[in-house]
Amino acid sequence: MCGIAALQIKDPALRDRLGDLLHGMLCEVVDRGPDSAGISVYDDETLTASGSATVSLLGVTVTPDELHAATAAELPAGTELTVRGMGDTTLVNADVPVADLVHALRKAAPDARQIGRGTHVATLKGVGNPVELADEFGLVSRSGTQGVSHTRMATESAVTASGSHPFTVDDDLCLVHNGSFSNHATIRRTLRAQGVEFDSDNDSEVAARYLAVRLRAGDDLETALEHLKEEFDGFYTLVVTTKDGLAVVRDPIACKPAVIAETDQWVAMASEYRALAGLPGIENARLFEPAPGKVYTWAL
Repeated sequence: MCGIAALQIKDPALRDRLGDLLHGMLCEVVDRGPDSAGISVYDDETLTASGSATVSLLGVTVTPDELHAATAAELPAGTELTVRGMGDTTLVNADVPVADLVHALRKAAPDARQIGRGTHVATLKGVGNPVELADEFGLVSRSGTQGVSHTRMATESAVTASGSHPFTVDDDLCLVHNGSFSNHATIRRTLRAQGVEFDSDNDSEVAARYLAVRLRAGDDLETALEHLKEEFDGFYTLVVTTKDGLAVVRDPIACKPAVIAETDQWVAMASEYRALAGLPGIENARLFEPAPGKVYTWAL
């Protein structure tokens, strides 16, 4: 049992409230997953400055200043670079292509685990009470186009920051999951044979890596999720976000809860209605439970 809360803001006038609204949603699903949590926020200028690459790290063993110096040595002279510690997560921004920053950090911090990357999204994770983690990450003050949060109750792997969600395994691609996949080990072996590397033993990471492969092969988000439904067995509710999209899908039996609310200003999904009750205009929203096995998508 885990808690999911996701919000896409359609109305630019509301984007300054993204973090505040998402924080309120997350607070209502804490009891579904009290051991760890993560958030991904898109297009917050304080986390992902326009035109810069952003990489999130766990397990950094040096100070931010030391990591800054080691990373700068791997990048072109004059690169604008910032390194910030945010609880268990270290956030690195640089005005270079994402792949170049990823490569530089692998050299500068070889023992650290990269848990997020992109030009639009910042992913922050930690172990502990999700509300305290959200406060540590400054969620209330964040703005942006969309965000997804997850409160975890570990079942398939240990309680670690790296095992928490979202899984941001490719540029601006995030996945959160409530449920379990029964055949994840088989799919992991198939992906590894194709050269895909994994950062954790979490079954949800397998789904995220699978989607990344499909999207890089040319699928759009809906098509990639249709393929996932054919390949993965288990009980699940998934929320997947990209730089300009949001998708929700449940397994064909729809064992795991999900509620969607939609207005002209925003689209929201949560594991329980109470997480949606405080959103502006909820009284006039279109409310529905996503149908079993159906892929729902929205674009910014």
